[in-house]
Amino acid sequence: MTSFWHNWFWPLRTSSVRELNEVMWPWMLRQMLIGFVVLALASTIGCSRTVLVNPGSPIRVGPDASVRVYTLIDGEWKLSPNRVTLPEGWYLVDPQYVHQ
Repeated sequence: MTSFWHNWFWPLRTSSVRELNEVMWPWMLRQMLIGFVVLALASTIGCSRTVLVNPGSPIRVGPDASVRVYTLIDGEWKLSPNRVTLPEGWYLVDPQYVHQ
């Protein structure tokens, strides 16, 4: 039974240049593919966090919250063209709790 390292570096033990060229390209492509897969998997681990909020639950604004907001102008909700900094601690509620 051959060891893991014996199979991993087998192209490096060839004797002729022609054999090395025939064997080396697939081996290098395999190594690059393994490296790419490892890099892709490593970049997705712990990069994002999703927090679900129960419907109807108020949420509180954290520090440095800068958002675009809707304002009620002439009975119509319009999105602001610029960002507004919300003070830390303000509560945001579901639209069903807002009386018009």
